[in-house]
Amino acid sequence: MTMHPKRDVVIVINHGSTSSKIALFKAGKMVAERTLNHSLAELSQFDAVIAQKDFRMQAIQEFLADQDFSASEVLAVAGRGGLLKPIPGGTYAVNEAMLDDLTAAKRNEHASNLGAGLAQQVADQYGVKAYVVDPPVVDELQPLARISGLKGIERHSAAHVLNQKAMARQVLATMGKTYATSRVIVAHIGGGLSIHAHENGRMIDGNNGIDGEGPYSPERAGSLPLVDFVAKVLAERLTLDQVKKLLASQSGLRSYLNDISIKNIVARIAEGDETAKFYLDGMIYQIKKQIAEMAGVLNGQVDVIILTGGAAYATAVTAPLQHDLAWIAPVVVRPGEMEMQALYEGVMRVLNHEEPVRVYQSDASTIKGGTGR
Repeated sequence: MTMHPKRDVVIVINHGSTSSKIALFKAGKMVAERTLNHSLAELSQFDAVIAQKDFRMQAIQEFLADQDFSASEVLAVAGRGGLLKPIPGGTYAVNEAMLDDLTAAKRNEHASNLGAGLAQQVADQYGVKAYVVDPPVVDELQPLARISGLKGIERHSAAHVLNQKAMARQVLATMGKTYATSRVIVAHIGGGLSIHAHENGRMIDGNNGIDGEGPYSPERAGSLPLVDFVAKVLAERLTLDQVKKLLASQSGLRSYLNDISIKNIVARIAEGDETAKFYLDGMIYQIKKQIAEMAGVLNGQVDVIILTGGAAYATAVTAPLQHDLAWIAPVVVRPGEMEMQALYEGVMRVLNHEEPVRVYQSDASTIKGGTGR
């Protein structure tokens, strides 16, 4: 009698702007992982993100060739979702509509646009399905949160969705609570910054972290005085692309301190740099305000506040927030991110029939009503 191996291997792929992360999960555990950092010189040969596909695929294939598993053990492949149209949270099967939108970069260039295509290519190799989980464009805002204050312009959400939802699930589980029945505020503090109110499994309000709204961060401007900023745009005759670049990568701590490393800035403060302290304190102050604003959205009924992201490793950032926000709810620090685990868990929730697989449809519509369903 021939014994067939159990299909319990999930391949997980996650691409950042200058890195490629690949992992292998087997029977619920990560058994292998590799992170490759790509130099700007390597990436500068490509005129668009999608043109990096073969270059990035080589790293994936080299990793897989080094692993001890058979093709018949592969269950599924998970990739990071890219800049699609606004969609509800969940796990999506990769399809042609998704691949067409990402290949055309319809909603901007970003390394995550590679995720679905690479996942599908690997999945085809093993004869299984490919998925993406909680892309950054997940938009579950409630209707009132969409009002901007100017007719014709609506607010929309873009955030560190994958990590925010994963951290919320993890922390709530330690509290004996479920994500689907809780009220949580999650602040992801990294090069960009996103702070959202989560209610009963949906991100009902928060800032657009990709475009730089909300508090300023190491690289992003945050919400600016509008008239003064428009005057600058007109005076300097900035194009829309220049404005986007200014807001998303040339502002925040970079503009004040010529540095985006929280570690470096904390070291400068330790050496007596009062300017560095002033602007780091300013960022913390604005984060505190945004979190308190999200507490207002939840009517003060908050189960837990979670601080995550790369900057959450710095106690100089997290300690004052824990102290100043304890009156709202317990403040839990979970530094870094758990995106690889989150991608795996999202796929398994679908394969275990804990939640339905979602289908991406390419059109010009945006989510209305904030149901997220």
